[in-house]
Amino acid sequence: MDAIEALTTRASLPRLGAPGPDAEAVQTILRSALRAPDHGMLRPWRFLTIEGDARARFGDVLARALAARIPGTPAAAVENERGKPLRAPLIIVAAARTDPQHPKIPEVEQVASAAAAAQNISLAAHALGFGCFWRTGQPAYDPSVKEALGLAPTDHIVGFMYIGTPTESAPDKGRRPVVEDFLEAWPPA
Repeated sequence: MDAIEALTTRASLPRLGAPGPDAEAVQTILRSALRAPDHGMLRPWRFLTIEGDARARFGDVLARALAARIPGTPAAAVENERGKPLRAPLIIVAAARTDPQHPKIPEVEQVASAAAAAQNISLAAHALGFGCFWRTGQPAYDPSVKEALGLAPTDHIVGFMYIGTPTESAPDKGRRPVVEDFLEAWPPA
C-alpha cells in the first residue's frame, strides 16, 4: 500500500482479533513511529508493548485504577474495564517523556511529537494490513496507571494503540469530512 492510500483509507477499527503483528511487523511499526516530526531532536517518545498474558495483567491495573478513581463503581463496570486490554492481540502504549523546562522546545511540542509518532503507528499498522484503534480516556491520565507501566508521573500517555487483524469493516460514520469544510484562505477576502 502506498503512503497516500494509507493516509486516505485509514480508519479506526474497534473489532480486532488474532493474529496480531509478528515481531518483524512490530519493529516496522515502531521504526515508522521514530520518523515522527521532532523539534530539537529531543526524541521524547516512549513505547511499551503489551501482548499475550500481559494484557490480562494490564486489565487488572485498569480495573484497580477505575475502582480507586471512582469509589463505588459498580462491579460490572470494573469488570468491563478489566476486559478492555483483551480487545486486541497487541497494545502499544505511546507516551511522551518531556522536558517542561527545555529552554527552546515547549512541552506541548514534545507531546505533539509523541502524538505524531502514535499516528505513524496507526498508519504503519494499516499499511501492513492490520487494524488499529487509538484510545486514551481516564487511564491515560491516571498516575497509578502510569506508575504500573513504569512511566514517570510527568510522562504523558498519548495513546493506547490497540492493534490486530480486523474482524469487520470500519463502521459507517456518515459523511466523511471534505477539505472545504476545514480550509480557509488567509488573509480573509
